[in-house]
Amino acid sequence: MSVALDSQFGSLRSLIWPIHRHEVKKLLPMVIMLFLICFNYSALRSMKDALVITSAGAEVIPFIKVWAILPMAVLITLIFTKLSNRFSQENVFYIMTTGFLICYALFAFILYPSRDSLHPHEAADALEKVLPAGFKGLISMFRYWTFTAFYVMSELWSTSIMTVLFWGFANEITRLTEARRFYSVLSIVSNFASIAAGSFSISVACGDVCNPYIPFGKDGWEQTMMIIVLMMIVSGVLTMITFRWMNRNVLNDPSYDDLHKIKKEIKMKGRLSFRESVSYVMQSRYLLCIAAIVIGYNLVINLVEVVWKDQTRKMYPSATDYNSYVNNLLVIQGIASTFLALSMAKLIKRFGWSATAMITPVVMMITCLGFFGFIFFKEHIGDYATALLGMSPLAIAVCFGSAQNVLSKATKYSIFDATKEMTYIPLDHESKLKGKAAIDGVGSRFGKSGGSLIHQGLLMIFSTVTVSAPYVAAILVCAIVVWMVAVRSLGNQFNSLIEEKEAAENLKVQEEPQLSPA
Repeated sequence: MSVALDSQFGSLRSLIWPIHRHEVKKLLPMVIMLFLICFNYSALRSMKDALVITSAGAEVIPFIKVWAILPMAVLITLIFTKLSNRFSQENVFYIMTTGFLICYALFAFILYPSRDSLHPHEAADALEKVLPAGFKGLISMFRYWTFTAFYVMSELWSTSIMTVLFWGFANEITRLTEARRFYSVLSIVSNFASIAAGSFSISVACGDVCNPYIPFGKDGWEQTMMIIVLMMIVSGVLTMITFRWMNRNVLNDPSYDDLHKIKKEIKMKGRLSFRESVSYVMQSRYLLCIAAIVIGYNLVINLVEVVWKDQTRKMYPSATDYNSYVNNLLVIQGIASTFLALSMAKLIKRFGWSATAMITPVVMMITCLGFFGFIFFKEHIGDYATALLGMSPLAIAVCFGSAQNVLSKATKYSIFDATKEMTYIPLDHESKLKGKAAIDGVGSRFGKSGGSLIHQGLLMIFSTVTVSAPYVAAILVCAIVVWMVAVRSLGNQFNSLIEEKEAAENLKVQEEPQLSPA
């Protein structure tokens, strides 16, 4: 199959741009939209961590993900379901994107400058005196509630706007034969967006000193954050303009009417509530397997990231320094992801969906074992590593964790996302819309919240992230094994479903001459 691609486009073009001329008008707006959405996602990811972790510590993350992000994810999914039943898919995109952009502007220009008067430090200090040390993260979440709110809305951009809205839209308008080529291109584009976001955030960083030439902000970090948010608002507006143009000039065929109108047959059946959407997923083994791999990834990445971020905060206590370090990693991650994404189309063609989808959990297993292995044995090998590399044990641990983070995210964005999205394509419209909203909108949050609950329980017992790390590693290995089993099961079902659809299409083609008049 990869030979067929080479014969159509040439060896180089089959890697970078395996697109026919008549497909450019359809794909190019999708490329622009995904680039802008991923730009915002990458900028938000670095900024929210720098803001929260340097202020409240890594211990606050598990509490935010359970007690703030999970309820909000459920609420956002409920809102999405209600909006989908009332408005067209096109208008839902505009409404939700605009709502997120307003929240970011509100935080950067109103809440953050007023943080000293809004944060309840006295009440938080009183709680610290009466509650055990294991509740430090929960108290910090309450103390810095505006930072918590920004962290939540930043996390929800990836699931609500990028995963549910954009990829739901892409799955709706992309045929399976196109997806094998389109999604490899989109993977490359998302990686370039990460590089652009990291480079932009580094270039506009004002340091710790206020820049007198910038007419807003009281210090360097505040000015940096405001500039990034302004750029995100511009990016969001351009995304909606591109989406509008595509709907008016590309998707004007009657086959795309579901995107522009409310689906009447669904309304006749009765509007599906959030509870009914989740129940719908539970009744399908196929959707359950998709949910299992989504939950598996998010559980694993959440478990390991909290430990790594705790180590990184000790090395970079300043928000400016932390943000710069993470953005540099973002650029490296984007480059690594690009190299992987270039081979996406050929990997699926040559090895099939199952083998390609198995790459991400295998990489996660290897890199996580390496990271935790150094943490566990750094007392024994730390002196040798310091003498050999000239770095402190903390710096080496952070480097190991950074390598793990870069490789795991690179495989996630270039391989995991593309293979996961392909599994939705053979499904009917209702399964794509409702099932995807429940799986990607809430399933990912259950994975992250599950990891956060584990961290919370361990923090209650051991008080610190470092001491609880061995137990985190053991749970992590078990989760990856379950993830691999789900990938194998889903691969068998996906291949069977594709074969059935292809057989049905071939039968239809064979019957058409018989139905035509002699």
